[in-house]
Amino acid sequence: MSIAKAFLVLLGERSMNGNQLRSEFEACTGATWPLNVGQAYTTLQRLERDGLVAVGADGGLYTLTESGARDVEQWWNSPVERSRPGRDELAIKLTLAVEVPGVDVRAVVRAQRAESMRVLHSYTRLKADAAADAADLSWRLLLESMVFQMEAEIRWLDHVEASVLREQREVASGAPVDPAPVEATTTEAKRSAR
Repeated sequence: MSIAKAFLVLLGERSMNGNQLRSEFEACTGATWPLNVGQAYTTLQRLERDGLVAVGADGGLYTLTESGARDVEQWWNSPVERSRPGRDELAIKLTLAVEVPGVDVRAVVRAQRAESMRVLHSYTRLKADAAADAADLSWRLLLESMVFQMEAEIRWLDHVEASVLREQREVASGAPVDPAPVEATTTEAKRSAR
């Protein structure tokens, strides 16, 4: 998430100083992405430099400028671009693991799957707790996003393991192998991990 955009949105509600913005940002996101005060003020300085916010005469409270309000409006009306994915450490780790001789890719996958399942269970517990608080829709939606991302990561890990097994079988037999039995093996392993 762009912290700068979040700050502009929050300043559209009322004028705040850096510490207040940091607190509001963390409250809106359930402290999922904690910020330190220095990061908040560095972001505000960049926004002020770009003419999107102005600091009051007292030097403490920041307000949204007209240019900042236009920037927020444009942000709301534009989709988040996904053309350049961010660096994903797990994807980098696994792509390197399949290329580097001697790495037990399946062991790497199993360790990651166990961690991803642990995180998924923790998000699911948080989601159940948040369901009791009907007033906090933003936090529930954020938790659901994290749950869906973890579920997708686990599915991808299953796919990686199945692909590695298929490749190993093809190399061992010298002929392409039907992927269906490999997928079933991965699903069985996933069930036993639960």
